[in-house]
Amino acid sequence: MKAKYLILALTAPVVLVADQLTKLYIDRTMKLYQSNPVIDGLFSITYLRNKGAAFSFLSDASWRLPFFLLATAVAVIAIIAAFCKLKDEQRFAAFSLSLILSGAVGNLIDRVRMGEVIDFLDVYWKTHHWPAFNVADSAICVGVALLALDLFLEERRAKRGPSEA
Repeated sequence: MKAKYLILALTAPVVLVADQLTKLYIDRTMKLYQSNPVIDGLFSITYLRNKGAAFSFLSDASWRLPFFLLATAVAVIAIIAAFCKLKDEQRFAAFSLSLILSGAVGNLIDRVRMGEVIDFLDVYWKTHHWPAFNVADSAICVGVALLALDLFLEERRAKRGPSEA
């Protein structure tokens, strides 16, 4: 098995299971809007539901669910296409895309199942809150950051040339 597919086979199930189990746990053990401080003034576990995208974007639009389902399906297809084009030695990029893909699928599962996404990670400073997020959102953000880093490093390697690498 090629290394990139092994990375996908190991990463995606771990992220998907972690995402779905944490959301299930929050849904079964907390009341909506309940908040449990973990680090006072910085971090709480807060049960929220998000009908929109990041920062509740389009949460009130009547056509939001079909739009998000279609947009996610297109994104998943694009990620898979990009993944398939990776060379086997592009393991860092494979890991990054695996994180992004599994995060997208994790939130897609919620949208198909409930029409909205469960968020519960609440980071804040005193009264200034970052929008709540979940494991899938974290995987997407970390995957995008790692992919950007990989592209930056790849560009630097290309500029140095094969003799300096």
